Amino acid sequence: MGMRVSRRAFVGGLGVVAAGAALRPVGAFAAWGPMAGADLEARIYPPMDLTYFERGIAAGAGEIRWGYASITWGGNDRAAIEDIAALGFRGIQLRANVIEEFRSAGELRELLGKHELKMVALSSGGVRIDPAVEAEEIAKHTAHAKFVQEVGGLYLQVTDEGPQGRAVGAADYRRLGRLITEIGKRTADLGVSLGYHNHMGSLGERPEAVDQIMDAADARYAKLELDVAHYFQGGGDPAKAIEKYGDRMLFLHIKDVEALPEEKDPKRAYRFVELGRGKVDLPGVLEALHSVKFRGWAIVELDAVPDKARTPKECGAISKKYLEEKLGVKV
Repeated sequence: MGMRVSRRAFVGGLGVVAAGAALRPVGAFAAWGPMAGADLEARIYPPMDLTYFERGIAAGAGEIRWGYASITWGGNDRAAIEDIAALGFRGIQLRANVIEEFRSAGELRELLGKHELKMVALSSGGVRIDPAVEAEEIAKHTAHAKFVQEVGGLYLQVTDEGPQGRAVGAADYRRLGRLITEIGKRTADLGVSLGYHNHMGSLGERPEAVDQIMDAADARYAKLELDVAHYFQGGGDPAKAIEKYGDRMLFLHIKDVEALPEEKDPKRAYRFVELGRGKVDLPGVLEALHSVKFRGWAIVELDAVPDKARTPKECGAISKKYLEEKLGVKV
C-alpha cells in the first residue's frame, strides 16, 4: 500500500537527510576515491524540482448525474422505482413514507440494487423550530438519516415549518439555521450529508430568507439543496443562486413551474409542470452549473401530474426528452 507524504514532511525530511550528510566525516566518502564521495552523494540526493509542490490543484470539470424524484407517484414507491429505472435515470429521491412501506432498509436496498438505482436522498420532512420540540425534531431526522445510511443512500433533505399565528422574524431564521446545524452534525456522524430545501410556504420561501438561514447555519454540516422552481416562484434567479452557493450546494431539484393567472389565491396561482413547459430558465440553470463546475446529483422533480390524462411515467418521459433534446444532456 502506498504512503502519502505531505509536502512539508517531505521537504523537512530532505533537510534532515541533508543535515546528516553534512555531519558525516569526509573520510566516509574519501575511501571511494577523490571524486567518488561527491558522485555518490549526488546519486543518493539528486537535484529535485520542488516547484510542483507550489502549484495548486486545478479544479476538475463539472459532472452532473441525473436522478428523478418519486413524489409524482403519490406514495406508490415500488411503481416509482420501476418506472424511473425504465426511463433510464440512475438515481432516485424517496420520501420518508418508505420507512413504513418497506419491512427493512435491507429490503429497499435490495430492490434498488435490482433496478440499478442509487438512493440519492430521502425527503425527511419539515423541521419545526418550536423550542419545545427541538429534541424530538433532532431525534426524528437523525433516525431518518440512519435509514438512509442502511439503504446505502447519500443525503437527507429537510424543509421547515415556520411559526404559526405570528409574523416571522430574524430570530426565526437564526434558530432554524442553528437547528439544522445540530441535525447535520448528527447525520454527518452517520456519513449522511444534510441539505436544506428552499420551499414555498416555508421560512425559506424567498431568496433573502434563504440567505439568512444559510448565514445562520454552519456550512460544514448544513448544505443547500436548491430547488430551482421554488426559488424562481419565490422571486429569485436560480442561476444567480447557483453562482452564489456553488461551493455549498449538496444537490439540486431541477423543476419547472407555470403561472395560473385565473387563480385568485396568490398562494395557489402556480403549479409545477414537466421540464420545458414552465417559466424557469433551465438553459441558464445548466449554464450556471457548468460555470461553477458543479459535480453531483440533479434530481428532476414534479410534485403531481399536472394533466390527469398522463401517468407519472409519461411525465417523466417528457422531462427526459427535454433534457436530452433541448439541453443536450445524457440521462
